[in-house]
Amino acid sequence: MTDARADWEDRIGRRSDTAAAGAIPVLAPPAGLYAAPGVGHVSLHWEPVQGAVGYQVIRDGVPLDHHGGDVLAVPHGPYADTTGEPGVPHRYTVATVTDVDVTGPGGDEVLAASLPVGDPAVVEVLVDLDTVVRELPRPWRPMIGSEHLSLLLSEESVGGQSISADLTSALRAAHDELGVATVRAHAILCDDLGVYREVDGEPVHDFTGVDATYDALLALGLRPVVELSYMPRDLASDPDVTVFDYAAIVSPPKDWDRWGALVTDLVGHLVQRYGLDEVRENWSFEVWNEPNLEVFWSGTREEFWRLYDVTVTAVRTVDDRLVVGGPSTAAAGWVDGLLEHVAGSGSPVDFVSTHTYGNAPLDLRATLARHGREDAGIWWTEWGVSPTHFGNANDGVFSAAFLVRGMRSAAGRIDALSYWVVSDQFEELGRPPRLLHGGFGLRTVGELRKPRWWALWLLEQLGSDEVAATLTGDGAGSLVEAWASRDGDERVAVALWNGTLDQGKVDGTAALDRTVHLVLDGLPPGSWTVRESRVDADHSNIAALWSSMSEGADWPTDDQWATLRAADRLAVTERPLGGSSIDVHLPNPAIVLVELVRV
Repeated sequence: MTDARADWEDRIGRRSDTAAAGAIPVLAPPAGLYAAPGVGHVSLHWEPVQGAVGYQVIRDGVPLDHHGGDVLAVPHGPYADTTGEPGVPHRYTVATVTDVDVTGPGGDEVLAASLPVGDPAVVEVLVDLDTVVRELPRPWRPMIGSEHLSLLLSEESVGGQSISADLTSALRAAHDELGVATVRAHAILCDDLGVYREVDGEPVHDFTGVDATYDALLALGLRPVVELSYMPRDLASDPDVTVFDYAAIVSPPKDWDRWGALVTDLVGHLVQRYGLDEVRENWSFEVWNEPNLEVFWSGTREEFWRLYDVTVTAVRTVDDRLVVGGPSTAAAGWVDGLLEHVAGSGSPVDFVSTHTYGNAPLDLRATLARHGREDAGIWWTEWGVSPTHFGNANDGVFSAAFLVRGMRSAAGRIDALSYWVVSDQFEELGRPPRLLHGGFGLRTVGELRKPRWWALWLLEQLGSDEVAATLTGDGAGSLVEAWASRDGDERVAVALWNGTLDQGKVDGTAALDRTVHLVLDGLPPGSWTVRESRVDADHSNIAALWSSMSEGADWPTDDQWATLRAADRLAVTERPLGGSSIDVHLPNPAIVLVELVRV
């Protein structure tokens, strides 16, 4: 284990300040709680509470832990508890969350136990093609995450694969195949790009490396979210306090005026090089990364507020319409704090940004409304299945079902949900030691597509209009979900998935397998072809294939690379439609996109 990894694992959980900011209300628990026992799970349902950002499910007096490693509260119901044993009853209650650090009392308790495996469990999905709900939201399109973008310039390789070529290819695919518009990455101010040094005590700014990096990104059709981090060595108050294998410095500046001048000069240079209209309309500037974690910010919360004020003032000195925001915190922290702070300081905040892992993001609309900032965007600039490098949930189908569930939850309430990250060409805690190592990427070293890449790709295939879908049966809405769409009268696309937040079941369990009876109401007459695209343990799963052939090897041989690349395809079957309903086998975890196309 590298020194950087050992340091990370020692300090990553340490929040630097968890005190709630300001007068955050404590709300009553939700009404209408009821439990629906099912095979392998208990589903909990409740009525929403105005002003809530989320809800804490409590079992037998303890917050229910689905082992996601981050925020336990969920943004809404229903919630499927798959952690219990069949026939063993538990007492459930639900509390209302108004801030990640403020949870109200639990309400009335319900007693329930999951059911043992019996006859195959069925969920019916009734799609009403005549009822258009809205234009289908696509929260994955605005942004995706990446390792520090200077890797685009790398001349090195990992596992025999070019770092630069892999990252370039992954980012190009995100733009071309997923519709992604911007990339958020760390460390544009780190010393590997040489932006700042002091000569005879005087600052020298050099943006040559930044230019090369952003030129490479823009050539792919993408724009940057400029995360203004980390601290250049010559400007740091404590240059020995670092994070990651590449020793990013996390201290406040030794000279606040010089920090502000660096930011102003950088932003002015970008505007001059790329054009004011381009930067105004397509770029944004985010202050720092996860300052509420000790490992990422060695200063206090008050020093971070100063950093925020100085930084956004420096950006807006160039142009008062440039997009700025933060606090870019871990685990939904400090959002109330930032909004309370800027109400006093007068600093602009065009978007609030935060992160979470292992769960769908909380609903920050209530927080913005409480501060009268409904005009600000809501950006989750990091989100993923696990906050853990080398995590066991990162490579398989579990994370694919997690991804579609989170995107569906975010649709219509979050402006950008940025998956962290696009590629396993990633070196925060050292470069990848083997092909499948639990990396954060949607795509592997060598550019093989993991199941969760296919998950996003399948969502991108949904139609332009979302249509109504009603789910009933065992696990409907909690385990099994649906997202239905149409493109006029010529095409129907319905995404179906079966997943749980319970990371104790990353390999799935037969008890949670379901059959979906999909009924299409209002399907225009004519001949239709059914196209079924599937991601499960046995389909579109490059991780399972490599596991079966690797024999313990870290990297494929040339012949094995050829086999893997030939198999790196989405599993698709086609057949004529007979009638107006379709039965779909949906193991846990799994995703299936059912498309109907006119013949």
